[in-house]
Amino acid sequence: MAFADRLDLGLTLTIGGTAHAIPSSDVLAFELDLHGWGHEGRVEFRVLDETGHGGQKQDKLLADFLKPDLAEVALELKALHSDTATKPTFTSLKVKGLVQEKSLTEEAVAQAKGAGITYRHYTVRFVDPARLLWTQHYPCVLYTQKTLQDVLDAHKGDKIALANDWAAQLDKTLPLIFLGLAPESGASFYDFVVWFVHTRNGVLAYDYTAQGYQLRAAKDTSGTPITLRAADVDRVSVVFPEVARHDVAILNAAAESPKNQAITNTQAVTGVRQDVLLRTDIADDVQARVTLETARLKVRGLEVELDWNRFPAVAFAPGALVKLPDTAGWTAAGVPATQDFRVRRMSLRAEPLPVEEGEIPAGGDASGPGPGGDEPVRRPKPESRFLISFTTRLEKKAEAHVDLPPFTAPVYPRFVEGLIVSEVGEKKDETWQAYTDEATSLDSYKVKLPLFANQIVQVPFNANLQPGHFYFPAYKGARVLVALDFLRAWLKRNLDWRAGARLPSDGQGVHLLVGKTTTSGTSMRHFYEDNKPLWRLQRTNESDTEKVELKEGNLLILVKEESA
Repeated sequence: MAFADRLDLGLTLTIGGTAHAIPSSDVLAFELDLHGWGHEGRVEFRVLDETGHGGQKQDKLLADFLKPDLAEVALELKALHSDTATKPTFTSLKVKGLVQEKSLTEEAVAQAKGAGITYRHYTVRFVDPARLLWTQHYPCVLYTQKTLQDVLDAHKGDKIALANDWAAQLDKTLPLIFLGLAPESGASFYDFVVWFVHTRNGVLAYDYTAQGYQLRAAKDTSGTPITLRAADVDRVSVVFPEVARHDVAILNAAAESPKNQAITNTQAVTGVRQDVLLRTDIADDVQARVTLETARLKVRGLEVELDWNRFPAVAFAPGALVKLPDTAGWTAAGVPATQDFRVRRMSLRAEPLPVEEGEIPAGGDASGPGPGGDEPVRRPKPESRFLISFTTRLEKKAEAHVDLPPFTAPVYPRFVEGLIVSEVGEKKDETWQAYTDEATSLDSYKVKLPLFANQIVQVPFNANLQPGHFYFPAYKGARVLVALDFLRAWLKRNLDWRAGARLPSDGQGVHLLVGKTTTSGTSMRHFYEDNKPLWRLQRTNESDTEKVELKEGNLLILVKEESA
């Protein structure tokens, strides 16, 4: 239902550091969609400019508006009620965002006397800062021994405020954090943050008072609920969201410690389930996933939708706690009168009302004739009259379901090249080394990644692509392809031949080269000489050489030591 109402409205556009205040009477229309995680909006206004026709009124916004500079919008709304028995303390709804799209149209209006005047009709669409900036941000960065809070701080910039309350996820130092975000995958840094919150059962909250964001472990339940006035509400609807009808099962595919653990949902339909597949040798990782998926399996409660017949005197925003009107006879079916609710979403649309006789239209001015003639008109009031539609969706205060914006999950893994690290032997020795984790007793390689400032990551020490009866660990300095996931990495494959291992192509040979260096090791090769097969086994330790060689009609066994 739409209703006519007066609003005390403030609008400011800041472009390139210059603030332009738009009078309330010049605002034509606006839209706001406010969520607990952010917002989007549109506002239309007109500005008078007479300078092209010799007048005094000048459009000071135009020059800045034409620039591609980042623009900020600040919109403030306050009710103007005069019919309440006891006048409340009026409070404002404040929304700030960054301009996503803008346009303007010029309207020339002829006057009965003198030159014409020009109105410029401006429209700006805006969103919360992270939705504008982070959706264009696609970093490919590696962090080692950092926290996720460190990562967020490194990428928030000076337009995004973060005040997080999620120490369990954000304050833990991690061996590896990789942001491998690519535009072609469709997942931006904004998608990454929302995906992270979703998969960790967290909360992304936008604070409309501080105009900033919070990543939280749970929804904020602090504050005193606002009691809504029955006279302000036109209609109440009780909404029952979709209920989860599936069970969950956690499957661990590790051959030595397989597990299939069911998580029961009392509202599930028999035979409907969602399986989560893991592959890990660490029992604590499996249990952590069971705990997470148990917490994520939420059955949503009822919600209440309010249609308003005027803007409330005590304004609120998503995240605020409220109570339904307690007026006698005012009830909602199935909703206890004592129930506390949280505002989940607000939708506000305002269009101009027809101009009443004797009033100046939006954009007019009392210092001269109106746009349709030369008769003086009275100065407009500081507030504006609109035809408004306003709806609000409430959820129970204890509701565990988390509302998040749509997102695209990041695509992993990404692949980079690295060099195997070993601290065994001298620098020139091509040794291998397994590093044992004290907490898990699992072995790993260390790999240096030149692209990322030679940071070192750890990857599993396993057979990789080789069958288990070959034991050939990757050697120091070996050039390898590393697969990087969000919080882990592994060896994908080797990328080059070891020094001294490659044979000439005309001999069609194959070669097994082991040992620390080409002068301290063992070589076994098979190749063709004069189109006849030749096999050679040679052990070398500096000047000491032992060799066994088989070729056509010949067996050679040689032991020698070169003189110094």
